[in-house]
Amino acid sequence: MAEKRFDKKHRLLKKGEIQRADGYYTYRWTSRNGKRHSVTASTLEELREREEQIARDMSEGIRGDAKNVTLDDMFELWKRLKRGLKGNTFQNYCYMYRTFVSPEIGKLRIATLKKSDIKAFYNSLVDGKNLKIATVDNIHTVLHQVLEVAVEDRYMRTNISDNLMKELKQSHNIGQERKRALTEPEQELFLDFLKRDNTPYRHWYPVFAVMVNTGMRVGEITGLRWEDVDFEENVIEVSHTLVYYNHSDEGCYFSIHTPKTEAGKRVIPMLDEVREAFLEEKSYQESNQLKCKASIDGYTDFIFINRFGNVQHQGTLNKALRRIIRDCNDMQLAKGGKDPLLLPRFSCHSLRHTFTTRLVEAGVNLKVIQDALGHKDFSTTMDIYTDVTKELRQREFDSLQEKMGRKKDKRESSMEPD
Repeated sequence: MAEKRFDKKHRLLKKGEIQRADGYYTYRWTSRNGKRHSVTASTLEELREREEQIARDMSEGIRGDAKNVTLDDMFELWKRLKRGLKGNTFQNYCYMYRTFVSPEIGKLRIATLKKSDIKAFYNSLVDGKNLKIATVDNIHTVLHQVLEVAVEDRYMRTNISDNLMKELKQSHNIGQERKRALTEPEQELFLDFLKRDNTPYRHWYPVFAVMVNTGMRVGEITGLRWEDVDFEENVIEVSHTLVYYNHSDEGCYFSIHTPKTEAGKRVIPMLDEVREAFLEEKSYQESNQLKCKASIDGYTDFIFINRFGNVQHQGTLNKALRRIIRDCNDMQLAKGGKDPLLLPRFSCHSLRHTFTTRLVEAGVNLKVIQDALGHKDFSTTMDIYTDVTKELRQREFDSLQEKMGRKKDKRESSMEPD
């Protein structure tokens, strides 16, 4: 009978377990092919968790040497095994892997690679590198095949990239028609998501809340100064626009433009939501000791600034929107249920159109809409009004069709024999 062994805390050790002189624990075992393996942990509890994983791997036929194999190693194996691809296709797959996959996640070990790692990688391609979805699809094709080899050769249980492209398209709403305005439920979902306590996007709430509740152009909002906001009269004075130039000769720079027409100069009443958003932005900057450092054509003390004290760039705002839409939709999809409410793909300009839509829905006078949006020509306002009216009419008919379909299903269900 084997001699019983105990650790320094006088706990009975199992077969294969030892405690080293330095206090660490080691477990040794032999795989089915006769090779000896070992793992080490700082505590007995951690060691036994690993033992349980090893036992599961062995029962399911997972290879004992998988812990040291990287994704790049599996790619090399895939290259040796792959057959049936045309030369150009094979070379394209290899290029996609070496260019995008290997530098980012190629060194990760197969044994520790998780679905969330692949998902984060795909998100970085779309949001960080701004790759087209067709390119990401090609990258996914080769990566999925590499991981399939890992499954077939018992380096991992399942292909963790299964259905990830479908989830990516859902969370980014790729393939959906780009909407010109958010519906009221979508608008509420968008703003409520930004206001969540556990979201990393809370600091974006003020600028987007002002956009969606004033209908101001992006340049008008990013160019706003604190002196343009009258908290006593509850109004915003719009008198200039912040413009960004990217010239090959003169470089990149911001400039201030005054409105081309008198209609562009206007005073907009502040809704309660807008006033609260401005005050939240002021409080956020004070608590984080942020101050505007930008001075552009004699204008300074801008309201919406980045963490460096510089004015906000429209491209930065639209990039933030893409991440917000993605994570909000991920949250909605994680709740499960049939037909979850998802945000469509939209830009900063879409929020101006969203505000117009809310005015039309509320039956606001067309002249008031024209003044609020700063349109010189009434025909411009009428064109937008006509487009919005068409959207609302189609939405009402779609809703009616859905209700009629539910009633029909209910009638047919009640007529079925027991």
